[in-house]
Amino acid sequence: MSNISKRDRRLQRYWDRQAATYDRQLAFVERRFFSDTRGWLCAQAVGDTLEVAIGTGLNLAHYSGDVRLTGVEWSPSMLAMARDRARDLGRPVDLKQGDARDLDFPDGRFDTVVCTFALCGISDEGAALIEMARVLRPGGLLLLADHVESSAWPIRALQVLVDAFSVPLYGEHYRRRPLRRVRALGFTVESHERFKYGLVERLSARKPAEG
Repeated sequence: MSNISKRDRRLQRYWDRQAATYDRQLAFVERRFFSDTRGWLCAQAVGDTLEVAIGTGLNLAHYSGDVRLTGVEWSPSMLAMARDRARDLGRPVDLKQGDARDLDFPDGRFDTVVCTFALCGISDEGAALIEMARVLRPGGLLLLADHVESSAWPIRALQVLVDAFSVPLYGEHYRRRPLRRVRALGFTVESHERFKYGLVERLSARKPAEG
């Protein structure tokens, strides 16, 4: 973490500043756009599970009690909020500061990897997905949700304009489609939904088994 770029450091400070009000800021979007997505994804997690970019821990209440959970978050302030939430919920979780683009875990460490509404804010989405695939065991499950490039052209046009300032200012991308990269990595998509004018996409995908 000490060798990150000046831009990364600036973006990290940005997310640190957002931590205290993040849940309130997100509340309307959660109700209006995300629906039951957190529950839909987290209910599928099994065994040793890694949540990448766990943020303030909004997913913690949705995991089954028998999931052995590890969470990684880039922002120290967000991580502190997640620790508080885990304590309040009585939820055992191993929380670590880390970079989604360079996960500090051995190959094949986890049965499930989860990432919700975070790939849009990671500078190198491809590197993060490669790392998630690496730490998944063969046959493991990848669970993703994010806001993505809309299926409606007027909204896509607006997203182009928004990206013009959101990407340089706070690293937020509105036109990504992680599904394409997941398929390119050889995963089998087991379930997939896209809704709200194609703005929100969620999926579960299986890593190829060895041999």
